Amino acid sequence: MITLDNVSVEKAGRHVLRGVSVELAERRIGVIGRNGSGKSTFARLLNGLEKPSSGSVRLAGSDDEKALRRTVGFVFQNPDNQIVYPIVSEDLEFGLKNLKLAKDERRARIDAALERFNISHLAERFTHELSGGEKQLVAMAGVLVMRPKMIVFDEPTTLLDLWNARTVKAAIDALDEHVVLVTHDLDLLADFDRVILIEDGDVATDGDPQTVIARYRDQPA
Repeated sequence: MITLDNVSVEKAGRHVLRGVSVELAERRIGVIGRNGSGKSTFARLLNGLEKPSSGSVRLAGSDDEKALRRTVGFVFQNPDNQIVYPIVSEDLEFGLKNLKLAKDERRARIDAALERFNISHLAERFTHELSGGEKQLVAMAGVLVMRPKMIVFDEPTTLLDLWNARTVKAAIDALDEHVVLVTHDLDLLADFDRVILIEDGDVATDGDPQTVIARYRDQPA
């Protein structure tokens, strides 16, 4: 369980988030809100990419930042911000080398992650030659090899066409790990356990998808 306790984030004298307190334990949690509402900042807090100006982010009661990063993976909206090596297999191996795993163990984890997303055929491809959907799946595989217990997605389908968006959605749906998904695509959240609506840096509504999405859709333009 991840707990945010009275968390505020201030940037350039402006409160991006203010006094947010939530516990995140469900297997599938969606996060929605208008552009600039603070939802991406909220997501980045969950694995230490963003630090609170005040309050605390705790994993199972601990504020150990290293444990948070090990436990929670993060997939960016734009996979080009995440993929750093020119060959797919090399990119997936990067984080594993930092763990100082044996070569056989690294190879086994890479093969398993690629197979899980049905992209084993991309292992030796140049990353710059991949489609947007393929890149997003590679970015997801790069997180998966680290074996997180939770994966946070920050609008993973925004830059994709309909077909690739459906492919990525299916891959997310099939994950065994806990998922927190920030998205504008409300259809992705229909079967989720819980949806959080963020407005003006605070949690406005928190509950089942039908109720929260209905409130979001009823907001004045």
